[in-house]
Amino acid sequence: MQAITRDVMEYDVLIVGAGPAGLSAAIRIKQLAAKANQEISVCILEKGAEVGAHILSGAVIDPIALDELIPDWKALGAPLKTPVTDDRFMLLDEDQAFRIPNPLLPPLMNNHGAYIVSLGNVCRWLAEQAEGLGVEIYPGFTAADVLYHENGAVKGVVTGDMGLDKAGKQKADFAAGMELHAKYTLIGEGVRGSLTKALEAQFNLRDHADTQKYGIGFKELWQVAPGQHKPGLVSHSQGWPLDNSTGGGSYIYHLEDNLVAVGFVVHLNYSNPHLSPFDEFQRFKTHPSIRGLFEGGKRLSYGARAISEGGLQSVPELTFPGGALIGCAAGFLNVPRIKGTHNAMKSGMLAAESVVEALAAGRSSDELLAYPAAIKASWVWQDLDKVRNIKPALSKFGNIFGSMYGGFEMWLASFGVRLPWTFSHKKPDHACLKPANECTPINYPKPDGKVSFDKLSSLYISNVNHEENQPCHLRLADSSLAISVNLKEYNSPESRYCPAGVYEIIKSDSGPRLQINAQNCIHCKTCDIKDPMQNITWVTPEGGGGPNYPNM
Repeated sequence: MQAITRDVMEYDVLIVGAGPAGLSAAIRIKQLAAKANQEISVCILEKGAEVGAHILSGAVIDPIALDELIPDWKALGAPLKTPVTDDRFMLLDEDQAFRIPNPLLPPLMNNHGAYIVSLGNVCRWLAEQAEGLGVEIYPGFTAADVLYHENGAVKGVVTGDMGLDKAGKQKADFAAGMELHAKYTLIGEGVRGSLTKALEAQFNLRDHADTQKYGIGFKELWQVAPGQHKPGLVSHSQGWPLDNSTGGGSYIYHLEDNLVAVGFVVHLNYSNPHLSPFDEFQRFKTHPSIRGLFEGGKRLSYGARAISEGGLQSVPELTFPGGALIGCAAGFLNVPRIKGTHNAMKSGMLAAESVVEALAAGRSSDELLAYPAAIKASWVWQDLDKVRNIKPALSKFGNIFGSMYGGFEMWLASFGVRLPWTFSHKKPDHACLKPANECTPINYPKPDGKVSFDKLSSLYISNVNHEENQPCHLRLADSSLAISVNLKEYNSPESRYCPAGVYEIIKSDSGPRLQINAQNCIHCKTCDIKDPMQNITWVTPEGGGGPNYPNM
Protein backbone atom coordinates (compact mmCIF):
# COMPACT_ATOMS: atom_id res chain seq x y z
CA MET A 1 0.00 0.00 0.00
CA GLN A 2 1.37 3.39 -0.99
CA ALA A 3 2.43 5.61 1.90
CA ILE A 4 0.21 8.63 2.44
CA THR A 5 1.88 12.03 2.17
CA ARG A 6 0.45 14.45 4.69
CA ASP A 7 0.62 18.21 4.92
CA VAL A 8 2.07 19.57 8.16
CA MET A 9 0.94 22.64 10.09
CA GLU A 10 2.87 24.03 13.04
CA TYR A 11 1.38 25.80 16.07
CA ASP A 12 2.53 26.81 19.49
CA VAL A 13 -0.57 25.28 21.09
CA LEU A 14 -3.00 22.70 19.70
CA ILE A 15 -6.32 22.08 21.46
CA VAL A 16 -8.49 19.06 20.70
CA GLY A 17 -12.17 19.87 21.24
CA ALA A 18 -14.12 23.13 21.07
CA GLY A 19 -16.01 22.56 24.29
CA PRO A 20 -16.02 24.81 27.37
CA ALA A 21 -12.56 23.65 28.47
CA GLY A 22 -10.83 23.95 25.10
CA LEU A 23 -12.37 27.32 24.24
CA SER A 24 -11.59 28.73 27.68
CA ALA A 25 -7.99 27.55 27.37
CA ALA A 26 -7.62 29.20 23.97
CA ILE A 27 -9.12 32.49 25.14
CA ARG A 28 -6.94 32.56 28.25
CA ILE A 29 -3.78 31.88 26.26
CA LYS A 30 -4.54 34.76 23.91
CA GLN A 31 -5.43 37.09 26.78
CA LEU A 32 -2.15 36.39 28.57
CA ALA A 33 -0.14 36.58 25.36
CA ALA A 34 -1.59 40.00 24.56
CA LYS A 35 -0.86 41.21 28.07
CA ALA A 36 2.78 40.10 27.80
CA ASN A 37 3.08 41.19 24.17
CA GLN A 38 3.78 37.59 23.12
CA GLU A 39 2.84 35.95 19.83
CA ILE A 40 1.33 32.54 20.53
CA SER A 41 -0.43 30.64 17.75
CA VAL A 42 -3.40 28.56 18.88
CA CYS A 43 -5.44 26.04 16.89
CA ILE A 44 -8.59 24.17 17.96
CA LEU A 45 -9.83 21.02 16.23
CA GLU A 46 -13.54 20.22 16.56
CA LYS A 47 -15.02 16.97 15.21
CA GLY A 48 -18.54 18.37 15.01
CA ALA A 49 -19.77 19.99 11.80
CA GLU A 50 -19.79 23.29 13.70
CA VAL A 51 -18.87 24.45 17.16
CA GLY A 52 -21.64 23.30 19.49
CA ALA A 53 -22.94 20.56 17.20
CA HIS A 54 -21.85 17.81 19.62
CA ILE A 55 -22.33 19.75 22.86
CA LEU A 56 -25.04 18.30 25.09
CA SER A 57 -25.70 19.32 28.66
CA GLY A 58 -28.70 20.11 30.86
CA ALA A 59 -27.51 22.79 31.57
CA VAL A 60 -27.47 24.93 34.67
CA ILE A 61 -24.17 26.77 34.64
CA ASP A 62 -22.39 28.30 37.62
CA PRO A 63 -20.86 31.49 36.13
CA ILE A 64 -17.85 31.57 38.48
CA ALA A 65 -15.36 30.60 35.74
CA LEU A 66 -16.96 32.83 33.13
CA ASP A 67 -16.76 35.75 35.55
CA GLU A 68 -13.00 35.17 35.79
CA LEU A 69 -12.44 34.57 32.09
CA ILE A 70 -14.59 37.32 30.56
CA PRO A 71 -15.79 39.63 33.36
CA ASP A 72 -17.92 41.75 30.99
CA TRP A 73 -19.72 38.76 29.45
CA LYS A 74 -23.13 40.34 29.99
CA ALA A 75 -22.21 43.44 28.00
CA LEU A 76 -20.73 41.23 25.28
CA GLY A 77 -24.01 39.39 24.82
CA ALA A 78 -23.24 35.97 26.28
CA PRO A 79 -26.30 33.70 25.93
CA LEU A 80 -26.99 33.39 29.65
CA LYS A 81 -30.52 34.75 29.67
CA THR A 82 -32.43 32.82 32.31
CA PRO A 83 -31.26 33.04 35.94
CA VAL A 84 -32.47 30.33 38.30
CA THR A 85 -35.40 31.62 40.35
CA ASP A 86 -36.79 28.48 41.96
CA ASP A 87 -35.24 25.18 43.11
CA ARG A 88 -37.27 22.02 43.65
CA PHE A 89 -36.17 18.49 44.56
CA MET A 90 -38.66 15.64 44.36
CA LEU A 91 -38.75 12.01 45.42
CA LEU A 92 -40.95 9.91 43.15
CA ASP A 93 -42.77 6.65 43.60
CA GLU A 94 -44.93 5.17 40.88
CA ASP A 95 -47.93 7.41 41.58
CA GLN A 96 -46.83 10.36 43.69
CA ALA A 97 -44.17 13.04 44.05
CA PHE A 98 -42.87 14.18 47.42
CA ARG A 99 -41.06 17.50 47.57
CA ILE A 100 -38.13 17.88 49.95
CA PRO A 101 -38.40 21.33 51.60
CA ASN A 102 -35.58 23.59 50.40
CA PRO A 103 -34.33 24.36 53.94
CA LEU A 104 -33.53 20.65 54.35
CA LEU A 105 -31.34 20.54 51.24
CA PRO A 106 -27.59 21.09 51.70
CA PRO A 107 -26.52 24.60 50.61
CA LEU A 108 -24.23 23.00 48.02
CA MET A 109 -27.38 22.00 46.10
CA ASN A 110 -28.63 25.60 45.83
CA ASN A 111 -28.77 26.79 42.22
CA HIS A 112 -29.50 30.46 42.86
CA GLY A 113 -26.93 32.63 41.10
CA ALA A 114 -26.68 30.07 38.29
CA TYR A 115 -28.18 30.28 34.80
CA ILE A 116 -30.21 27.87 32.69
CA VAL A 117 -28.55 27.79 29.28
CA SER A 118 -28.02 25.97 26.03
CA LEU A 119 -24.40 24.94 26.49
CA GLY A 120 -24.08 24.54 22.73
CA ASN A 121 -24.98 28.20 22.28
CA VAL A 122 -22.59 29.20 25.06
CA CYS A 123 -19.79 27.37 23.21
CA ARG A 124 -20.72 29.09 19.94
CA TRP A 125 -20.42 32.43 21.72
CA LEU A 126 -17.11 31.46 23.33
CA ALA A 127 -15.84 30.47 19.88
CA GLU A 128 -16.67 33.95 18.60
CA GLN A 129 -14.66 35.46 21.45
CA ALA A 130 -11.75 33.12 20.75
CA GLU A 131 -11.70 33.86 17.02
CA GLY A 132 -11.83 37.56 17.79
CA LEU A 133 -8.57 37.10 19.69
CA GLY A 134 -6.91 35.28 16.78
CA VAL A 135 -7.57 31.62 17.63
CA GLU A 136 -7.92 29.36 14.58
CA ILE A 137 -10.88 26.95 14.93
CA TYR A 138 -11.39 24.10 12.49
CA PRO A 139 -14.78 22.35 12.84
CA GLY A 140 -15.39 19.16 10.91
CA PHE A 141 -11.88 17.82 11.58
CA THR A 142 -11.26 14.86 13.87
CA ALA A 143 -8.11 14.27 15.86
CA ALA A 144 -7.64 10.64 14.85
CA ASP A 145 -4.25 9.71 16.34
CA VAL A 146 -1.55 11.10 18.60
CA LEU A 147 1.86 11.91 17.13
CA TYR A 148 5.03 11.44 19.19
CA HIS A 149 8.57 12.76 19.10
CA GLU A 150 11.43 10.26 19.08
CA ASN A 151 11.88 10.83 22.81
CA GLY A 152 8.26 9.81 23.42
CA ALA A 153 6.81 13.29 24.05
CA VAL A 154 3.58 14.22 22.32
CA LYS A 155 4.22 16.07 19.07
CA GLY A 156 0.63 16.78 18.05
CA VAL A 157 -2.11 14.87 16.25
CA VAL A 158 -3.03 13.66 12.81
CA THR A 159 -6.51 14.50 11.55
CA GLY A 160 -8.71 11.78 10.14
CA ASP A 161 -8.52 10.80 6.50
CA MET A 162 -11.59 11.71 4.45
CA GLY A 163 -12.97 9.68 1.56
CA LEU A 164 -12.30 6.09 2.62
CA ASP A 165 -14.88 3.42 1.84
CA LYS A 166 -16.13 0.73 4.23
CA ALA A 167 -13.19 -1.48 3.35
CA GLY A 168 -10.72 1.31 4.10
CA LYS A 169 -9.88 1.90 0.44
CA GLN A 170 -9.51 5.35 -1.05
CA LYS A 171 -12.51 6.72 -2.94
CA ALA A 172 -12.32 9.30 -5.71
CA ASP A 173 -12.74 12.15 -3.22
CA PHE A 174 -10.04 10.89 -0.83
CA ALA A 175 -8.25 13.58 1.17
CA ALA A 176 -5.42 12.65 3.49
CA GLY A 177 -5.49 13.92 7.03
CA MET A 178 -2.99 16.55 8.10
CA GLU A 179 -0.31 16.43 10.75
CA LEU A 180 -0.69 19.23 13.26
CA HIS A 181 2.44 19.78 15.34
CA ALA A 182 2.57 21.89 18.48
CA LYS A 183 4.85 22.70 21.35
CA TYR A 184 1.98 21.72 23.67
CA THR A 185 -1.23 19.79 22.99
CA LEU A 186 -4.26 20.14 25.27
CA ILE A 187 -6.82 17.33 25.12
CA GLY A 188 -10.35 18.58 25.75
CA GLU A 189 -12.28 16.01 23.71
CA GLY A 190 -14.83 15.22 26.42
CA VAL A 191 -15.84 11.99 28.12
CA ARG A 192 -14.15 8.71 27.13
CA GLY A 193 -12.32 10.24 24.18
CA SER A 194 -10.26 7.96 21.97
CA LEU A 195 -7.10 10.07 22.29
CA THR A 196 -7.53 10.28 26.06
CA LYS A 197 -7.71 6.49 26.26
CA ALA A 198 -4.56 6.18 24.15
CA LEU A 199 -2.66 8.73 26.24
CA GLU A 200 -3.76 7.16 29.51
CA ALA A 201 -2.37 3.84 28.30
CA GLN A 202 0.81 5.32 26.80
CA PHE A 203 1.78 7.26 29.92
CA ASN A 204 0.06 5.15 32.63
CA LEU A 205 -1.99 8.15 33.68
CA ARG A 206 -4.52 6.06 35.61
CA ASP A 207 -2.01 4.09 37.70
CA HIS A 208 -2.79 6.03 40.87
CA ALA A 209 -6.47 6.80 40.25
CA ASP A 210 -9.64 4.83 40.88
CA THR A 211 -11.46 3.47 37.89
CA GLN A 212 -13.56 6.11 36.19
CA LYS A 213 -17.32 5.79 36.70
CA TYR A 214 -19.92 6.93 34.18
CA GLY A 215 -23.54 7.70 33.61
CA ILE A 216 -25.57 8.12 30.47
CA GLY A 217 -27.44 11.39 30.29
CA PHE A 218 -30.45 12.01 28.06
CA LYS A 219 -31.93 15.33 27.07
CA GLU A 220 -34.97 16.53 25.16
CA LEU A 221 -35.81 20.13 24.39
CA TRP A 222 -39.53 20.91 24.39
CA GLN A 223 -41.71 23.89 23.62
CA VAL A 224 -44.49 23.68 26.16
CA ALA A 225 -47.83 25.43 26.54
CA PRO A 226 -47.40 28.97 27.96
CA GLY A 227 -49.49 28.10 31.00
CA GLN A 228 -47.04 25.32 31.92
CA HIS A 229 -43.91 27.45 31.57
CA LYS A 230 -42.14 28.89 34.62
CA PRO A 231 -38.91 30.65 33.50
CA GLY A 232 -36.06 30.02 35.91
CA LEU A 233 -37.54 26.89 37.53
CA VAL A 234 -35.03 24.10 38.21
CA SER A 235 -36.46 20.74 39.26
CA HIS A 236 -34.62 17.50 40.05
CA SER A 237 -35.92 14.10 41.13
CA GLN A 238 -34.78 10.71 42.35
CA GLY A 239 -36.67 7.44 42.57
CA TRP A 240 -39.20 6.02 40.13
CA PRO A 241 -38.83 4.58 37.56
CA LEU A 242 -35.42 3.36 38.86
CA ASP A 243 -35.18 0.88 41.71
CA ASN A 244 -33.10 1.43 44.83
CA SER A 245 -30.05 -0.34 43.41
CA THR A 246 -29.96 1.65 40.16
CA GLY A 247 -28.54 5.15 40.48
CA GLY A 248 -29.80 8.13 38.55
CA GLY A 249 -32.44 10.82 38.42
CA SER A 250 -34.09 13.52 36.38
CA TYR A 251 -33.83 17.22 35.68
CA ILE A 252 -36.34 19.70 34.26
CA TYR A 253 -35.12 23.20 33.47
CA HIS A 254 -37.38 26.03 32.28
CA LEU A 255 -35.54 28.33 29.87
CA GLU A 256 -36.87 31.36 28.01
CA ASP A 257 -39.51 31.41 25.22
CA ASN A 258 -41.61 28.53 26.60
CA LEU A 259 -38.64 26.17 26.23
CA VAL A 260 -38.13 23.35 28.73
CA ALA A 261 -35.15 20.99 28.87
CA VAL A 262 -35.97 17.60 30.35
CA GLY A 263 -33.37 14.97 30.98
CA PHE A 264 -32.60 11.76 32.76
CA VAL A 265 -29.34 10.23 34.00
CA VAL A 266 -28.76 6.53 34.61
CA HIS A 267 -25.54 5.52 36.34
CA LEU A 268 -23.79 2.93 34.21
CA ASN A 269 -22.93 0.64 37.13
CA TYR A 270 -26.42 -0.89 36.91
CA SER A 271 -26.48 -4.68 37.10
CA ASN A 272 -29.62 -5.78 35.23
CA PRO A 273 -28.77 -6.30 31.52
CA HIS A 274 -32.48 -6.11 30.66
CA LEU A 275 -32.52 -2.43 31.67
CA SER A 276 -32.87 0.15 28.90
CA PRO A 277 -31.77 3.64 30.02
CA PHE A 278 -33.60 5.22 27.07
CA ASP A 279 -36.89 3.54 28.02
CA GLU A 280 -36.45 4.51 31.66
CA PHE A 281 -36.24 8.12 30.50
CA GLN A 282 -39.36 7.80 28.36
CA ARG A 283 -41.21 6.13 31.22
CA PHE A 284 -40.21 8.92 33.62
CA LYS A 285 -42.11 11.47 31.51
CA THR A 286 -45.35 9.50 31.97
CA HIS A 287 -45.36 10.00 35.77
CA PRO A 288 -48.62 11.67 36.87
CA SER A 289 -46.74 14.68 38.29
CA ILE A 290 -44.64 15.13 35.12
CA ARG A 291 -46.85 14.23 32.17
CA GLY A 292 -49.01 17.36 32.27
CA LEU A 293 -46.01 19.62 31.65
CA PHE A 294 -45.44 18.08 28.22
CA GLU A 295 -48.96 17.27 27.05
CA GLY A 296 -49.86 19.62 24.23
CA GLY A 297 -46.21 20.62 23.79
CA LYS A 298 -43.79 19.92 20.96
CA ARG A 299 -40.55 17.96 21.26
CA LEU A 300 -37.83 19.84 19.36
CA SER A 301 -34.56 17.94 19.95
CA TYR A 302 -33.17 14.76 21.45
CA GLY A 303 -29.68 13.67 22.41
CA ALA A 304 -27.61 11.54 24.77
CA ARG A 305 -24.04 11.37 25.98
CA ALA A 306 -21.95 9.67 28.62
CA ILE A 307 -20.87 11.70 31.63
CA SER A 308 -17.87 11.13 33.95
CA GLU A 309 -19.07 10.47 37.50
CA GLY A 310 -15.99 9.18 39.31
CA GLY A 311 -15.14 12.52 40.87
CA LEU A 312 -11.91 13.42 42.61
CA GLN A 313 -10.62 9.90 43.22
CA SER A 314 -11.01 9.03 39.52
CA VAL A 315 -9.10 12.02 38.13
CA PRO A 316 -5.99 10.66 36.35
CA GLU A 317 -2.58 12.26 36.17
CA LEU A 318 -3.30 15.44 34.24
CA THR A 319 -0.05 15.94 32.35
CA PHE A 320 2.18 14.03 29.99
CA PRO A 321 5.29 15.13 28.08
CA GLY A 322 3.99 17.66 25.58
CA GLY A 323 0.51 18.32 26.91
CA ALA A 324 -2.33 17.88 29.36
CA LEU A 325 -5.90 16.68 29.87
CA ILE A 326 -8.56 19.33 30.49
CA GLY A 327 -12.30 19.40 31.16
CA CYS A 328 -14.36 16.23 30.93
CA ALA A 329 -11.40 14.39 29.39
CA ALA A 330 -10.02 14.49 32.93
CA GLY A 331 -13.40 14.11 34.68
CA PHE A 332 -14.19 17.25 36.67
CA LEU A 333 -17.98 16.81 36.97
CA ASN A 334 -19.55 17.54 40.35
CA VAL A 335 -22.04 14.64 40.46
CA PRO A 336 -24.60 15.78 43.08
CA ARG A 337 -24.73 19.28 41.59
CA ILE A 338 -24.87 17.81 38.04
CA LYS A 339 -22.46 20.58 37.05
CA GLY A 340 -19.12 20.39 35.31
CA THR A 341 -18.96 23.38 32.98
CA HIS A 342 -17.48 25.75 35.56
CA ASN A 343 -14.79 23.23 36.50
CA ALA A 344 -14.07 22.39 32.86
CA MET A 345 -13.61 26.06 32.01
CA LYS A 346 -11.37 26.68 35.00
CA SER A 347 -9.23 23.64 34.19
CA GLY A 348 -8.71 25.00 30.67
CA MET A 349 -7.77 28.40 32.07
CA LEU A 350 -5.24 26.93 34.51
CA ALA A 351 -3.72 24.74 31.80
CA ALA A 352 -3.47 27.84 29.60
CA GLU A 353 -1.61 29.73 32.29
CA SER A 354 0.94 26.94 32.64
CA VAL A 355 1.37 26.80 28.84
CA VAL A 356 2.01 30.53 28.55
CA GLU A 357 4.50 30.37 31.42
CA ALA A 358 6.33 27.48 29.74
CA LEU A 359 6.46 29.16 26.34
CA ALA A 360 7.72 32.40 27.89
CA ALA A 361 10.57 30.39 29.41
CA GLY A 362 11.45 28.90 26.01
CA ARG A 363 10.23 25.42 26.91
CA SER A 364 8.35 22.95 24.72
CA SER A 365 7.15 19.33 24.76
CA ASP A 366 7.86 18.85 28.47
CA GLU A 367 5.44 18.29 31.35
CA LEU A 368 3.32 21.23 32.47
CA LEU A 369 3.71 20.42 36.15
CA ALA A 370 2.43 23.84 37.20
CA TYR A 371 -1.01 22.83 35.90
CA PRO A 372 -1.90 19.98 38.30
CA ALA A 373 -0.43 21.99 41.16
CA ALA A 374 -2.69 24.90 40.21
CA ILE A 375 -5.72 22.59 40.00
CA LYS A 376 -5.09 21.29 43.51
CA ALA A 377 -4.78 24.84 44.82
CA SER A 378 -7.95 26.04 43.07
CA TRP A 379 -11.66 26.07 43.84
CA VAL A 380 -12.04 23.18 41.36
CA TRP A 381 -10.34 20.83 43.82
CA GLN A 382 -12.37 22.23 46.72
CA ASP A 383 -15.58 21.83 44.72
CA LEU A 384 -14.88 18.14 44.03
CA ASP A 385 -13.39 17.36 47.45
CA LYS A 386 -16.60 18.34 49.24
CA VAL A 387 -18.62 15.78 47.29
CA ARG A 388 -15.96 13.09 46.77
CA ASN A 389 -17.91 10.44 48.73
CA ILE A 390 -21.36 10.99 47.22
CA LYS A 391 -21.15 8.79 44.13
CA PRO A 392 -19.34 5.89 45.86
CA ALA A 393 -21.86 6.11 48.73
CA LEU A 394 -24.73 5.62 46.27
CA SER A 395 -22.95 2.58 44.84
CA LYS A 396 -22.14 1.22 48.31
CA PHE A 397 -25.41 1.85 50.17
CA GLY A 398 -28.03 2.15 47.41
CA ASN A 399 -30.08 5.21 46.49
CA ILE A 400 -31.99 5.67 49.75
CA PHE A 401 -29.23 5.27 52.33
CA GLY A 402 -26.57 6.59 49.92
CA SER A 403 -28.54 9.81 49.46
CA MET A 404 -29.06 10.14 53.20
CA TYR A 405 -25.34 9.72 53.79
CA GLY A 406 -24.54 12.15 50.98
CA GLY A 407 -26.85 14.79 52.41
CA PHE A 408 -25.25 14.37 55.84
CA GLU A 409 -21.72 14.79 54.47
CA MET A 410 -22.68 17.78 52.31
CA TRP A 411 -24.27 19.47 55.32
CA LEU A 412 -21.04 18.95 57.26
CA ALA A 413 -19.08 20.41 54.35
CA SER A 414 -21.26 23.52 54.44
CA PHE A 415 -20.04 24.05 58.03
CA GLY A 416 -16.41 23.50 57.01
CA VAL A 417 -16.21 19.95 58.40
CA ARG A 418 -14.29 17.47 56.23
CA LEU A 419 -14.65 13.81 57.14
CA PRO A 420 -11.26 12.05 57.23
CA TRP A 421 -12.12 9.18 54.86
CA THR A 422 -12.51 8.86 51.12
CA PHE A 423 -14.51 6.01 49.64
CA SER A 424 -13.14 4.20 46.61
CA HIS A 425 -14.75 2.99 43.41
CA LYS A 426 -14.30 -0.77 43.38
CA LYS A 427 -15.52 -1.97 39.98
CA PRO A 428 -15.52 -0.53 36.47
CA ASP A 429 -19.06 -0.14 35.17
CA HIS A 430 -18.81 -2.92 32.61
CA ALA A 431 -18.00 -5.42 35.36
CA CYS A 432 -21.23 -4.66 37.22
CA LEU A 433 -23.57 -6.46 34.79
CA LYS A 434 -25.01 -9.76 35.99
CA PRO A 435 -25.97 -12.63 33.69
CA ALA A 436 -29.44 -12.20 32.21
CA ASN A 437 -30.80 -15.37 33.82
CA GLU A 438 -30.06 -13.94 37.28
CA CYS A 439 -32.08 -10.77 36.65
CA THR A 440 -35.74 -9.88 36.21
CA PRO A 441 -36.80 -8.90 32.67
CA ILE A 442 -38.32 -5.43 32.34
CA ASN A 443 -41.44 -4.90 30.24
CA TYR A 444 -41.48 -1.31 29.06
CA PRO A 445 -44.77 0.26 27.94
CA LYS A 446 -45.22 1.06 24.28
CA PRO A 447 -44.48 4.76 23.55
CA ASP A 448 -47.61 6.86 23.12
CA GLY A 449 -46.09 9.28 20.59
CA LYS A 450 -47.25 12.23 22.68
CA VAL A 451 -45.02 12.25 25.76
CA SER A 452 -42.98 9.08 25.26
CA PHE A 453 -41.29 8.06 22.01
CA ASP A 454 -39.22 5.33 20.36
CA LYS A 455 -35.53 5.51 19.50
CA LEU A 456 -35.87 6.03 15.76
CA SER A 457 -38.25 8.99 15.99
CA SER A 458 -35.94 10.45 18.64
CA LEU A 459 -32.92 9.89 16.44
CA TYR A 460 -34.58 11.86 13.65
CA ILE A 461 -34.65 15.05 15.74
CA SER A 462 -31.01 14.63 16.80
CA ASN A 463 -30.10 15.57 13.20
CA VAL A 464 -27.59 12.72 13.05
CA ASN A 465 -25.73 12.28 9.80
CA HIS A 466 -22.77 10.15 8.70
CA GLU A 467 -21.31 9.35 5.32
CA GLU A 468 -22.50 5.75 5.11
CA ASN A 469 -19.70 4.42 2.89
CA GLN A 470 -16.88 4.90 5.38
CA PRO A 471 -15.04 2.55 7.75
CA CYS A 472 -17.13 1.58 10.76
CA HIS A 473 -16.04 3.64 13.74
CA LEU A 474 -17.41 1.08 16.22
CA ARG A 475 -14.81 -1.67 16.24
CA LEU A 476 -15.16 -5.17 17.65
CA ALA A 477 -12.00 -6.81 18.92
CA ASP A 478 -13.65 -10.21 18.46
CA SER A 479 -16.92 -10.29 16.51
CA SER A 480 -17.80 -13.77 17.84
CA LEU A 481 -18.19 -12.45 21.40
CA ALA A 482 -21.32 -10.55 20.42
CA ILE A 483 -23.11 -13.88 20.11
CA SER A 484 -21.14 -16.34 22.27
CA VAL A 485 -21.05 -14.04 25.32
CA ASN A 486 -23.22 -10.94 24.96
CA LEU A 487 -26.26 -12.68 23.51
CA LYS A 488 -25.88 -16.00 25.30
CA GLU A 489 -25.06 -14.69 28.78
CA TYR A 490 -26.35 -11.11 28.88
CA ASN A 491 -29.20 -11.07 26.31
CA SER A 492 -27.36 -8.52 24.11
CA PRO A 493 -27.33 -5.51 26.46
CA GLU A 494 -25.86 -3.30 23.70
CA SER A 495 -29.27 -3.34 22.00
CA ARG A 496 -30.67 -1.58 25.10
CA TYR A 497 -27.93 0.59 26.57
CA CYS A 498 -27.29 2.24 23.20
CA PRO A 499 -29.61 5.29 22.97
CA ALA A 500 -29.65 5.35 19.16
CA GLY A 501 -30.47 1.87 17.93
CA VAL A 502 -26.95 1.22 16.66
CA TYR A 503 -26.75 -2.42 17.78
CA GLU A 504 -29.26 -4.96 16.53
CA ILE A 505 -29.40 -8.75 16.67
CA ILE A 506 -30.47 -10.15 13.30
CA LYS A 507 -31.81 -13.73 13.27
CA SER A 508 -31.41 -15.87 10.16
CA ASP A 509 -31.26 -19.53 9.11
CA SER A 510 -27.51 -19.51 9.73
CA GLY A 511 -28.00 -18.20 13.28
CA PRO A 512 -28.06 -14.82 15.00
CA ARG A 513 -25.58 -12.07 14.15
CA LEU A 514 -24.89 -8.58 15.41
CA GLN A 515 -25.64 -5.75 12.99
CA ILE A 516 -23.99 -2.39 13.69
CA ASN A 517 -25.95 0.56 12.32
CA ALA A 518 -23.03 2.97 12.71
CA GLN A 519 -24.84 5.70 10.77
CA ASN A 520 -27.20 6.06 13.78
CA CYS A 521 -24.39 6.77 16.28
CA ILE A 522 -24.75 9.99 18.30
CA HIS A 523 -21.26 9.67 19.80
CA CYS A 524 -22.36 9.04 23.38
CA LYS A 525 -19.57 6.41 23.90
CA THR A 526 -21.78 4.25 26.15
CA CYS A 527 -20.92 1.11 24.18
CA ASP A 528 -17.22 1.72 24.74
CA ILE A 529 -17.93 1.93 28.48
CA LYS A 530 -20.62 -0.67 29.24
CA ASP A 531 -19.84 -3.62 26.96
CA PRO A 532 -19.30 -6.48 29.43
CA MET A 533 -16.29 -7.88 27.55
CA GLN A 534 -14.85 -4.45 26.63
CA ASN A 535 -15.06 -5.71 23.07
CA ILE A 536 -16.31 -2.44 21.50
CA THR A 537 -13.98 0.48 20.85
CA TRP A 538 -15.36 3.83 19.71
CA VAL A 539 -13.05 5.78 17.38
CA THR A 540 -13.68 8.96 15.46
CA PRO A 541 -15.64 8.68 12.20
CA GLU A 542 -15.15 11.16 9.38
CA GLY A 543 -15.10 14.74 10.60
CA GLY A 544 -18.45 16.48 10.69
CA GLY A 545 -20.35 13.23 11.22
CA GLY A 546 -22.68 12.55 14.11
CA PRO A 547 -25.47 14.62 15.62
CA ASN A 548 -26.03 18.31 15.01
CA TYR A 549 -27.67 19.57 18.17
CA PRO A 550 -29.45 22.93 17.85
CA ASN A 551 -29.88 24.90 21.10
CA MET A 552 -28.84 21.91 23.22
